[in-house]
Amino acid sequence: MTTLENCLFCKIVAGTIPAQLVFQDEDITAFYDVNPQAPVHVLIIANTHTASHLETDDPTIYAQVLAGAKKVAQQLTLTDYRLVINNGAGAGQSVFHLHVHLMAGRPFAWPAG
Repeated sequence: MTTLENCLFCKIVAGTIPAQLVFQDEDITAFYDVNPQAPVHVLIIANTHTASHLETDDPTIYAQVLAGAKKVAQQLTLTDYRLVINNGAGAGQSVFHLHVHLMAGRPFAWPAG
């Protein structure tokens, strides 16, 4: 399990690993994904470490992250975008620190399935 000490995203919050920041305040950090899946692909994370959606019981964290996504969308003047939260490796979560993907700049569709 990821801990605060070895969490990539916690290191970005602390400034020990560089990232292309979009927004940062005392509650959240937003930065461009290094493996973008859309022309605009920003990750919004709580500055407080929590591993996943399933492990988060604090509604404040959700409020901060979703409000942060709105700030980022407004800052980037986006009106059409997708927000995604992956929970667990089987769903595509590769960094175990709760985060929201904000993606924009291309059409999105749900695959048939």
